[in-house]
Amino acid sequence: MGELLFYVHVSLDGCVEGPHGEFDWPVMGPELSRQSQELSDRAAVFAYGRRVWDMMVGFWPRAESVSDDPHDIAFAPVWRKMPKVVFSRTLTDPGWSTEVLSGDLTEEVAALKARYDKDILLMGGAELPAELGRLGLIDEYHVVVHPVVLGGDKRPFAVDAERLGLELVESRVLDDTVVLLRYRRVTA
Repeated sequence: MGELLFYVHVSLDGCVEGPHGEFDWPVMGPELSRQSQELSDRAAVFAYGRRVWDMMVGFWPRAESVSDDPHDIAFAPVWRKMPKVVFSRTLTDPGWSTEVLSGDLTEEVAALKARYDKDILLMGGAELPAELGRLGLIDEYHVVVHPVVLGGDKRPFAVDAERLGLELVESRVLDDTVVLLRYRRVTA
């Protein structure tokens, strides 16, 4: 049975994007890129909310034609090949080996976990991860803190979230610039 892993890049002030939706600030150095690849290797499927999906599908299908960044060139074929799910009530035809899940989140996540032996890797976002966290559905959090203060209002942990006990299982500095914090949900 797979687990739901949440992988997110945040600023020092906890934002996932700048005040105008900017996502030009995460820098993928070689160590962070390697860590990201290791996480992708653990996954059976990539998962997204609708807003992150729109951003991903706008870039990864053609990444090699618009970027010469080593991380982008290495990850693009992985992204195109990997099965994907999008949690959305409005998306109908996503393409790119993607299934749309529009039902009850608890039921949809339980079905995904039962379907796959490897993990479900939820990438980025704010609203969907906040709701999944509130429901206790995220098993592990991988938070990459970047050295920037954005001042935005999109955060992956809801302001009105209930208390959530987490256990730190790993922390390390990557590329002398970012901090990876890995937590597991504490179950009673």
